Amino acid sequence: RLPVLGRQNVVVRPFHSSSAQLAEATYQHHDSVDNHADIPFEFSDENYDKVFTILKKYPKAFKQSAIMPLLDLAQRQEGWVPLSAMNKIAEICEVAPMRVYEVATFYTMYNRKKVGKYLIQLCGTTPCMILGAYDILGAIEKHLGIGKGETTSDGMFSLMEVECLGACVNAPMIQINDDFFEDLTVESTIKLLEDLKH
Repeated sequence: RLPVLGRQNVVVRPFHSSSAQLAEATYQHHDSVDNHADIPFEFSDENYDKVFTILKKYPKAFKQSAIMPLLDLAQRQEGWVPLSAMNKIAEICEVAPMRVYEVATFYTMYNRKKVGKYLIQLCGTTPCMILGAYDILGAIEKHLGIGKGETTSDGMFSLMEVECLGACVNAPMIQINDDFFEDLTVESTIKLLEDLKH
């Protein structure tokens, strides 16, 4: 127990209070049929041209600086970042695979599991929440028949709640793939989903 140091109302909390189950789901890799090191990965010919363009931006002794843009390139090619893509990036950057895993697990923008064609990221931070984000979340879940962290059976939509997407003045908002949709209502969100289906 830590000393109180003259304060009467000091609350002592453990350093780690998040769920071990959540941490395991977020950071540990578990081999699956479609995501293990033995599945070959190569960038497409077009993307290899982009790989070389990306590498030219950094001094040869600092190839590891290309890890983030190469992870993004792999995700744009595959729709997500499988383990074999991370291993290929480690090979290209001449670093231990762990260096790539560290980056891919730290940043939530890299999807390490398959997602639908349209990845819906709903902002649940305070301004969006106050202005109806959870009404929109409920409408999306009901309309698509999925919950947070799930993908529709046709592989078209995946849904996740994320932290601030930086459009607080136009809350509530969602990001679908690379596009922002702001000042949403339940009705405008359902119309957007229907437009994407067609």
